[in-house]
Amino acid sequence: MRVLLTGGAGYIGSHTALCLLQAGHDVIVLDNLDNSSPESLRRVQELTGKQAPLIVGDCTDEKTVTRVFEQYPIDAVIHFAGLKAVGESVAKPLKYYQNNLDATMVLCKVMPKYNCNVLVFSSSATVYGTNQEMPLREDFPTGCTNPYGWTKWISERILTDVAAADPTRSFILLRYFNPIGAHESGRIGEDPAGIPNNLMPFICQVASGKLDHLRVFGDDYPTRDGTGERDYIHVMDLAEGHLAALEYAIKRSGVEIFNLGTGTPYSVLDIVHTFEQANDLKIPYEITPRRPGDIAVCYADATRAKELLHWEAKRDLNAMCRDAWNWQKQNPRGYNG
Repeated sequence: MRVLLTGGAGYIGSHTALCLLQAGHDVIVLDNLDNSSPESLRRVQELTGKQAPLIVGDCTDEKTVTRVFEQYPIDAVIHFAGLKAVGESVAKPLKYYQNNLDATMVLCKVMPKYNCNVLVFSSSATVYGTNQEMPLREDFPTGCTNPYGWTKWISERILTDVAAADPTRSFILLRYFNPIGAHESGRIGEDPAGIPNNLMPFICQVASGKLDHLRVFGDDYPTRDGTGERDYIHVMDLAEGHLAALEYAIKRSGVEIFNLGTGTPYSVLDIVHTFEQANDLKIPYEITPRRPGDIAVCYADATRAKELLHWEAKRDLNAMCRDAWNWQKQNPRGYNG
């Protein structure tokens, strides 16, 4: 099967490209390289012995997307492309709404012209909003606290409505929890442009000496150690979840929603201490006030993915921390190094 990965040169996209190539699929990547590097795909080729051709272009541009479909017979799409910084989305909401929603709508418009009806969408646990009941199930109420989350929620709505209007469509909506780690080789990993948005890159920057210490936002939550608890998942488990979703999607039509997480909440200090133990390092940290909007605990019920996709996360927190540091050690300046 030939699969188009929009945003496929990014963190999750490049690891998914590797999984698809290893499973025998052909991969085409469309990426504007706004927050990614073509080096990631060169290294995917190095690891797999197979090439994933890169088209540099924007998924929001209908002419560009049409050109890709005219050049390659595409059987399915995995849609990663989109802006993803929560803080920036609050400061620049129109930028996020226009970019992320246009990308989804352009794909929905172009795909059927080329008899391509299968799409796996990169959604997010942010669509559950401030839901307090845990673990989160796919049938729980949804709602968001920031424009980034709403772009995921609205994209889910668009895809659901499009599939309802066209019974030939098969769309899978994957709600991610917190991906961390890197490929065990250390050749591909997370390389955020500018200031990181997630915990693990900050820990790695402290470990490498780029930062003096880690800031931990709040130690007075109603959790085991007072710090916020989240469902962290190894990026390779997440990538394998996309492969399972794709193989499920091609056998049916309609819309299905799956959580991709471990089902186990880990606190910020769990991550810090496991990272220290896994890599024989010390991570200095200071406790600072809570961030507005943060909730105490958030983790997945991934039962549905296990039952229907026959997928579950296999790698533990120790592997996540070990592989993240292995990537950082080998690539202290990311792909540009």
